[in-house]
Amino acid sequence: MEILAFGVQSDEKPLIEKAFAGLHEVRCLDVFLNRDTAPIAAGYEIISTSVNADLGSKVLQTLAAGGTQLIAQRSTGFNNIDLDVAERLALRVARVSYYSPYSVAEFAWTLAMAVNRRVIRAASRTRDFDFRLDGLLGRDMHGRTVGVVGTGKIGEAFTRIAHGFGMKLLGWDVVENPACLELGMEYVEKERLFAEADLVSLHVPLLPATHHIINEAALKSMKDDAILVNSSRGGLIDTAALVTELRAGRFLGVGLDVYEAEAGLFFLDKSLEGVDDDTLARLVTFPNVIVTSHQAYYTEDAVGQIIDATVQNVTDYLAGRRSENVLVPRL
Repeated sequence: MEILAFGVQSDEKPLIEKAFAGLHEVRCLDVFLNRDTAPIAAGYEIISTSVNADLGSKVLQTLAAGGTQLIAQRSTGFNNIDLDVAERLALRVARVSYYSPYSVAEFAWTLAMAVNRRVIRAASRTRDFDFRLDGLLGRDMHGRTVGVVGTGKIGEAFTRIAHGFGMKLLGWDVVENPACLELGMEYVEKERLFAEADLVSLHVPLLPATHHIINEAALKSMKDDAILVNSSRGGLIDTAALVTELRAGRFLGVGLDVYEAEAGLFFLDKSLEGVDDDTLARLVTFPNVIVTSHQAYYTEDAVGQIIDATVQNVTDYLAGRRSENVLVPRL
């Protein structure tokens, strides 16, 4: 059987081909699944998609009409998939429920320290042989307060690093993580977390209840010199409200690996086209902001685990087995 994989990065392609070798043929495409590209899947029973694929109603209908029966998404998040429509069309949908939490947690800390210690500005200066320290003043993380919003596997890994820095640990989640409690974390209401934290890092999934969890009120309640990091999903932050606060001169730094309107932008080369997203264009002009293109998960370890899980999802489907990765059909 030949499997069609959408949105495959050049680094991923040899890993995917190696993982499926001896099992199935796999056709890797660098284009992302959307309304325009969905017809390519006609005749493919199994397709694999990336996190920024459009799996809304129209695309799912096109896939089902073309004979697709399994959608194996190569990500943990599935907010891009209309699960109700998929179930109505009798499409099976599977995701990757787990991969290295250290990949994202370590990158979140990379963003936090990069904005704190002005690494991008410093590196840019030294390339021009400008070795001044003006404007590069950072601060110690030791002894300061970190607020971890979401303390699942990734949030826990982030917390362990914060504990290593010697920080006071505040957490917010619907369920307390015993491992975080053992590290000394105090679970508090999110309003208190926002008000007291010197560094706020987001590690919750994007759900209706968490959409714009960082809204205008949350942003205004944070310290003027706080650091905000988002390596989870762009929709957690009201970006327009964030830009307003940045224009007012607030925040020591903001590190964003995700953006709420990233679909159609991230993972693509837009350098010769320009971007007509005024909010994003304004965001990247602030000297205390770093925006990266949804790369926190992108390590050999995590990508390897994602691909292995995808292969297993295909194997389970063909064998008639169900695993924790299956989203549709629902139990």
